[in-house]
This record gives sequence, C-alpha cells and structure tokens, in this order.
Amino acid sequence: MSSNLKDTSMDKLVARNSEYHYYSLPRAAKQLGDIDRLPKSMKVLLENLLRHIDGDTVQVEDLQAIVDWQRTGHAEREIAYRPARVLMQDFTGVPAVVDLAAMREAVQRLGGNVDQVNPLSPVDLVIDHSVTVDEFGDQQAFGDNVRIEMQRNHERYTFLRWGQQAFNRFRVVPPGTGICHQVNLEYLGQTIWHEEQDGKRIAYPDTLVGTDSHTTMINGLGILGWGVGGIEAEAAMLGQPVSMLIPDVVGFKLTGKLSEGITATDLVLTVTQMLRKHGVVGKFVEFYGDGLAQLPLADRATIANMSPEYGATCGFFPVDEVTLGYLKLSGRSDEQIELVENYAKVQGMWRHPGDEPVFTSSLALDMSTVETSLAGPKRPQDRVALSAVPQAFQASTELEIGGQPNKADAVSFTLNGETHPLSNGAVVIAAITSCTNTSNPSVMMAAGLLAKNAVEKGLQVKPWVKTSLAPGSKVVTDYFASAGLMPYLEELGFNLVGYGCTTCIGNSGPLPEPIEQAIKSGDLTVGAVLSGNRNFEGRIHPLVKTNWLASPPLVVAYALAGNMQLDLASEALGEGRDGRPVYLKDIWPSNTDIAKAVEEVRTEMFRKEYSEVFNGDDDWRAIEVTASATYDWQEDSTYIRHPPFFSTMQEKPEPVQDINNARLLAILADSVTTDHISPAGNIKHDSPAGRYLSEHGVADSDFNSYGSRRGNHEVMMRGTFANIRIRNEMVPGVEGGYTRHIPSQEEMAIYDAAMRYQQEQVPLAVVAGKEYGSGSSRDWAAKGPRLLGVRVVIAESFERIHRSNLIGMGILPLEFPQGVTRKTLALSGDESISVGGLQSLQPGQTVPLHITYADGREEVVDTRCRIDTQTELTYYQNDGILHYVIRKML
Repeated sequence: MSSNLKDTSMDKLVARNSEYHYYSLPRAAKQLGDIDRLPKSMKVLLENLLRHIDGDTVQVEDLQAIVDWQRTGHAEREIAYRPARVLMQDFTGVPAVVDLAAMREAVQRLGGNVDQVNPLSPVDLVIDHSVTVDEFGDQQAFGDNVRIEMQRNHERYTFLRWGQQAFNRFRVVPPGTGICHQVNLEYLGQTIWHEEQDGKRIAYPDTLVGTDSHTTMINGLGILGWGVGGIEAEAAMLGQPVSMLIPDVVGFKLTGKLSEGITATDLVLTVTQMLRKHGVVGKFVEFYGDGLAQLPLADRATIANMSPEYGATCGFFPVDEVTLGYLKLSGRSDEQIELVENYAKVQGMWRHPGDEPVFTSSLALDMSTVETSLAGPKRPQDRVALSAVPQAFQASTELEIGGQPNKADAVSFTLNGETHPLSNGAVVIAAITSCTNTSNPSVMMAAGLLAKNAVEKGLQVKPWVKTSLAPGSKVVTDYFASAGLMPYLEELGFNLVGYGCTTCIGNSGPLPEPIEQAIKSGDLTVGAVLSGNRNFEGRIHPLVKTNWLASPPLVVAYALAGNMQLDLASEALGEGRDGRPVYLKDIWPSNTDIAKAVEEVRTEMFRKEYSEVFNGDDDWRAIEVTASATYDWQEDSTYIRHPPFFSTMQEKPEPVQDINNARLLAILADSVTTDHISPAGNIKHDSPAGRYLSEHGVADSDFNSYGSRRGNHEVMMRGTFANIRIRNEMVPGVEGGYTRHIPSQEEMAIYDAAMRYQQEQVPLAVVAGKEYGSGSSRDWAAKGPRLLGVRVVIAESFERIHRSNLIGMGILPLEFPQGVTRKTLALSGDESISVGGLQSLQPGQTVPLHITYADGREEVVDTRCRIDTQTELTYYQNDGILHYVIRKML
C-alpha cells in the first residue's frame, strides 16, 4: 500500500506559468481519513512522511497515526522526519565541520571512501557568533570590532573556508553580514521549497533543523524548524532522519490587538511566561485565532524566536496573507510568492479566519491586556511589569549575597577625567542586540524615535553605561539611515558595533577598567539590559549579576536612567535642558509615529543587501585555503584540533558495558542550563582552560571566548561545568566548577578531578534536578561530559535537545521517578552508583539504579530510561550517532 499511497497522491499545480508536482494531502486523505482539523504544523509532518514513505523508515502506519492523532491530540509513535535543509552558526558550526573532517579521517582509516562524508541536504552556515563588543560608542567601533574579529578568528575562518570548498551543498555567509536567524527569515527561508527529481520540479514545505535553539524564529514565516544539537544536525546533513515521537500540539489563541505603547517584546515575554506555566516542553505550539490578522510577520517571528524560552520544540504560525506580504517586502520573487499561496491553499495549510484545529490542549490571550514588561533577573520566563522592576531587583540582590541584603555603599570611579558614584542597581550594559528583536522594524524604529525624543529634550546616557547596537542584518541600518534616526542613536552612544549576537551570547566585551574595579571593590550588584532572549547567570558578563530582557526602546530608556532601582513607570529619567524632569511617557513614541517610520523599510533594501550575501569583505576573500579532501590538522593549533571521538572506533560496535561503581562528579539543582555545563563567554586566566592556553603560549588578551574555541576539544573539556555561577552541591557554599575527589576528599576543579578518576579507571555520573540542560543547543554540553568520563546523567527531567545530545554522545539519560530526588535520597556525593542490564536495554524501560552510601547502606531506585525511540537506542549501542553513521557508510 505504501508505494500505492505515494504514487496516487501525486498532483500538479501552476505558479506564474511554471508547473510543479507535489504530494497531495487531500488525495492521501481519501485512503487515510479526514485531516481537516489537523493543526497546520502536523500537516507539514504528514506531507514529509508521505513524500518519504518507503515501507522501511516510513510506513503507512506512521501516516495513519498522525491522522488518528485528531481523536485524542496524542500519539505514542516514533516517526522518521527528514528536514529539507540545515542551518548553522559558527559557534556550533565549527565543531560540526571539525567532526565531518574527523569522520573523513576515520572512514579513510577504516578503508572507506571519504567522498561519502558529504552533506546530502543543503547546509548554510552564518558566521554571527564571533564578533565581540571590544569597541563601542564611536563611529569607528564597527570597523575596529570587525578587524579584531578577523584577527582573533583567522584560524577558524580559514578552516571554514576549507570546509566551503571541501564539502558539497555547504555555503558560508561571511562575518559582518547578519545573524543566522534574521538572514534565514529575510533571505534563505522559502516557505515552500522545490527541487528537481527525475525531470520533475517537486514542491514541498520548507523545513529545517538548525544548530541554534532560536532556529524556531523561522516558524513565523510558516516554516517548520527547530534547534537540534550539532551532533543531530550532522546526522541530518548526512542523510539520517531525525527520530522523534509524534508531538503533542498546544494551541495558543490570540485575539484583540496590542494597546498604544505596547511592543512585540512585551507580548513575547507575556506569551513566554504563560506557556512556561502551562508546560510545553517537548511539544509543538501552534498559534491561531483572529488576532493573527493584527500581528505583523516580524512580531510573529519575535514570538517564534523564543520557543526555547517557553520550552516548546517550535512556535508555529500558519501561512496567510501576512506571510505573503512579508515575502514580497523582503524581495522574494513573484513566482515564489504565488507558489507559496497556491501550495498552502491546495494542501489545507492556509490559515482561514475561524480555524479551530484539534489540539492536545490550548490557552488564549487577549493582546489588549498585555502590559509593558521586562524579564529577569536571570530567566527569560520571569516576566516583570515595568513598575515592579525595582522590587524584583531588590529581591535578586538578597539572593546573590548569601541570603543577606547587599547594602554596599556607592563606589567612586573616574572615567575620562570625571568622577562619578557607582551604586547597587547601576545599569552598566545597555545593548540593542540579538535575533529576537532586531528583525522587527517596529521595535527598532521605536528605539530610534525614543532616542530622537530624548536627545531633543537634552537627556544623556549615564557615563557608566556601555551602549551598543548590533543589528541582525544590514537592512536595519539601511532603514535607520533612511528614517534619519541613526544620528540620534549615535548621540546616545548606540553606535553600530557589529552585525551579530554580541551581548546576548556573552560577547559583551570588557567594561571600562575603572567600572570593573568599582564593581569588584564594592561587591556591587549591577545590571545589564538587553533586547535579547537569554539572561542566564554568568552569561552576559562575569561581573554583572542581574540581567534583564527588554524591548529596544526600553534598553535606550534604561541607559538614560542608569539604574534598575528607578521606577521608569513613575520616576523621571533625568532633567531636560530646561531643568524640568523628563519621564518615560514624555519621550515614548506614538504608534502612529512608529508606523510612519516603518514605512521607510523598502524591498530595495533587502535586494541590495542580499545580492552579494556570500561574498564577504576583502579580508574574508583574501583568506587562502588548500584544496584537499581531508584537513591538514596543525599540531600547534589552539583553535582547531583533531577530536578523539573516532580515533579508536572499529567497524563493528562493542557491546554496551554496564556501569559499575561510578563516582558522582557533580550534584546539581533545577534549571541547570547548557550555559552552566558548557559555558560561553570569557575564559578566566586561572581556570583549567585558561591554564591550558597559557601553557600553549596564548596571551590572556588573546584567549577569546569559549564559543570561539569550540573546535578545540582540549579547551572545551576543560571548560565543561566551569561556569562561574554553577553550584555543585558536593561543595556547599562554593560557586564555580569545583567538586570533591571522593577517595581523597580533596576539593578541586571538576576537570582535574575527572582526569584523576580517568587515571583510576573510575566511571562518572552526574545527578541533577528538573529541566537539566535547558537553554542553548550546545553539543559541547554533551561532548564535554563524555570526554570527562561521564557515563550516565540522572535527573528529574531533561530539556529536549540536551537529552538527545547526551544519547548522541553515548551517555545514558535516566529520570528519577515522581517524588524521588537527590534531596529525598540525601545524596552528598560520597556515594557510588551502578547501572546493570545495559546489553538488553529498551526505549523507555525501567532501569534499577543501585546506590551505595559511604556507610555501606544500599538503595535501589527504579529510574526511567530516557532513550525514547528505537533509533536513539541504536545510536547509544553504537557509542554515539556519528559512530553509527560512519559504520553505515562502511
């Protein structure tokens, strides 16, 4: 029946006189049953299965399970999903290309053909994570930062240029161009993809996986995509389907429209808080309701972007007139736009007013009730109303100083010949940055207009605030210039510093030395305000303990106010040149003014900036590479090293070994993120990674960031669990990457303890609370523990991507039963643990965890194996997903 179903579902449509073939869902439904009330995102999955049905990896029963899903909104079935393409950024892309290069070496060593190690799906890598805000606040900042970036990262960029010529279907967007998600939204994404097959032009939904959590931003354009670990993405590139369970789909109904003065950022922070409370981890979220007609595409993309923050796999917006309008604005061809409309309508993927699909569960929001908001001090889901920020800050300072309020006095500092007081609550970073908001002209224009109004009133940014503007694409600076707003932003110090993620991923750069000294000497609790999507502990800057997400105009407002303890809803930002107090309401632009400014965004800007998107500047084009199928590894490199993952692998996998008498490396609390496990940001001089770089002749000033050195396993394994804010309960009262080596009871760096355990041939385990591994999709959060010798992680619950990455690296994820935690078990770290029966492991089975306490007492806990699918089990039994791929090639 499978081939019959596939063959009989083929149909044709026309767009601008061009003929396209497609696999018709209405035709398939004649055999499978009615699909009218399937969520639109599920119809994308259904088409994907229909197009790849082969009786082996995809069976008719898989399609039937999706159709039958409508009865209950739930299905317990594994499917093999094949996205059309893969998107990468350079932090996650470099280790992926390193792995591909190492796989070629392994295939060559084992007698295979290296040409088999090539992407089978199109891959776009956008270099956007490497630029750091070293220089700011002047006209030279952008040029200086790009020059520093090229010097710092020349070795990595040379490697990527090699990959560009060595691998098929692999394109690189050079540095200084834009953020991968915005480039994806404005240029790469097609909504409906097409390719030639057997002389026919086949049309199908554009789908992708990306090596960045915020790949979900593209859901705003009706494109199904989400973040996966670099390990999973590599497998997808090499033709492996993404193994997944048919998802639950939560419907989010939007009605009404935003009130005067309320931004898309306020809306997304409200949606994030609501969905986190509802519980959507591992689920699809699909937006519906008549409010969508009032929601511009850029606002949809803002909401979709933050899917990882509300915990969902994706936040999908169906195709409608708003989608077509954005495709036209951003310069897509007339034929492409007509193809999108015609395809979506014939496939039942077009959003109609009054659509009420079946959902697993649903919730609703009247957008007129949204209020001005921030999120902080350290989690994106912790929304705070503008007027409540001072109280939220006060609460955060008590948390930070051992349970006691930090009553430190202001500390004086001198900068540019002037002396100022720096106090608790000082805003030391104000950054308009990140994919979340810089793709949205309404909030960006609002920031520019607020800056204009502030300058005209005579307000100035406080001297202790480091200001920056890092848009997601060059189109942003084009429309700022066209609207005449750039001079006002620059007057307030919001000069262009680069086109990249910057502050949001920890590339905020150093604060001026006198300010850093003042913070240290007073043990001050200061703040950063950024228009980003991540504000986890220790991420933005090592000296900044509270971090707040806000809309771009609020970022400017807080730079003017200079302190988080000021209530911007009621207190003055400062004095105008006439000596009178100026309040936020006095300079906040009207919706009419914002809408008029947004009219300056024109199609020609997109066409101009994307006409040469892959070319790069003179420095990029001047990089010389050797044309070779395998990479010439440099022994003295501190950026790109040959990883050891495949060095001893054989053609046949060894049987999985039981875990006997493993020691605990760390006991961790709830919401430990991949930032805690595999930190981004600065490398400290006295850390294991800093010592390694110093021993290899690298000056402190050239350490660069952890993210930029992801191609060097020696740095990354030393940086694993090394975040300055991580708290290992094995060493109470100590912050940072420390543990106890149990036989000796010595306190030491986690890396040093792991190396000692390796010498003693002792396996390791990690125990954690809820939501272990939330945050960015970091493959090194799994690779690092693997290299440290971690065999098993036992947690109360796992974040989706990280759980998958652990399996992809051959680490066993186990989940405590309800009501059992590290606390109820009274774990101190002195215990040893064993896990048996791993040769006969099955997905989702109960696995006895044997705990032996220091006093000899024993306890057995029935944990749940979080290897969820048969495909994941196959990867685990092969010691990892890439090992399996290599063996399949051979």
